[in-house]
Amino acid sequence: MNVTVQPGQLTGEVEAPSSKSEAHRLLICAAFAPGTTDIDCTTSSDDIDATVSCLEALGARVTRTRRGFRVRPVPGTSASDNLPEAARGAVLDCGESGSTLRFLLPVVAALGCGARLVGHGRLPERPLSPLYEELVAHGAELSRQGEVPLVVGGRLRAGRFSLPGNVSSQFVSGLMMAAPILRAPVEIDVAEPVESRPYIDLTARALERFGAQVSEERVRTEAGAARALVVSAPSGLSSPGTVSVGGDWSGAAFWLAAGALGGAGVAVRGLDPASAQGDRQVLAALALLGARVLRRADGAACAPDALAGRDLSVESCPDLVPPLAAVAACAEGRTRIRGAARLRLKESDRLATVSAVVNDLGGHAEVTADGLVIEGSRALRGGTVDAAGDHRIAMMAAVLAARCEAPVTIRGAECVSKSYPAFFEDLASLGGVVESEEI
Repeated sequence: MNVTVQPGQLTGEVEAPSSKSEAHRLLICAAFAPGTTDIDCTTSSDDIDATVSCLEALGARVTRTRRGFRVRPVPGTSASDNLPEAARGAVLDCGESGSTLRFLLPVVAALGCGARLVGHGRLPERPLSPLYEELVAHGAELSRQGEVPLVVGGRLRAGRFSLPGNVSSQFVSGLMMAAPILRAPVEIDVAEPVESRPYIDLTARALERFGAQVSEERVRTEAGAARALVVSAPSGLSSPGTVSVGGDWSGAAFWLAAGALGGAGVAVRGLDPASAQGDRQVLAALALLGARVLRRADGAACAPDALAGRDLSVESCPDLVPPLAAVAACAEGRTRIRGAARLRLKESDRLATVSAVVNDLGGHAEVTADGLVIEGSRALRGGTVDAAGDHRIAMMAAVLAARCEAPVTIRGAECVSKSYPAFFEDLASLGGVVESEEI
């Protein structure tokens, strides 16, 4: 689907979608906690649906309710002999969701059910090392990386795992969520510095809500300083009955960026200012770029001011690069974005595609070793961009239309359904003029 967004500033108020980062974690915990868990989750997405589908393949019963999801757990998760027959050799379709694959790979290895994981788009190409090697060293038997399906045999053993801190935090989170299934403490030594740390904190909070104990201390390993995370749930998880998924700071960041780009400002409801989500740092980043930021008890708002380029470090919040790059493209002077090398391994090479969007619309951006350099422009000319199958690239291009002289056409714009299916509807509610064309 191609979507064309007419030039024009956005103004008004919108409700944040539910955080898929939180939803993944709570759904997985609920699927392995005895009893029924109701998860308040006002919206879904392709990625959340992929996790639901995989949990159902393992034997969980997940039903959609008016408020979100009702989860009845996988039977017999304390021992592989008690697993339902359907779980043995189950095929788990992870869609294009890296979180689903990387979280559930250690989980199914802990179950010892011989599952097979498949993925689509760039997902099979995205690296699994060094998680792959750590799983094999602890008893899992895995088919070769990059093969589809990824066949998981053997059974994971508890113990001490070692991971670098400058690779995906999803590797750490997956091992953390496997620990309660093993019914034995799991220690994960993560070498410092630990990037994307807030996502590990999100996992710890989710596990703690289901009764697990998570502790941390600084240790010395052969590789140097590390953070030792110990997850213990000797009796397994226990359902809290009802849990809530918070609003998504990652999706909200695009509306806050739109507010910074002009008009009377944009407000987003349904955001927790104390959330563990690292992307709430968008407020500090937009303020640094010169926007007027308002923190509210139920969310946040942003309005334009004298935007100016700055140096931004995004090690703990790399998903913010597309909305921040949109603002930087319209700020006076130069913006340097650092600590974003891992974006090359997302749904697209996100450093290349962010740069392409800015340049295709008449701006000036260059890719560096670990980020971007963007020269701001007072106005962009508009034009056509390719979303490259990346939801955040499509949303970035749509927001930039506010400062373009001509319409912005986004090829492959349907990819927003990966995280935010109602994105273009919400854009229209803020005054955006959107035209879609099926192709």
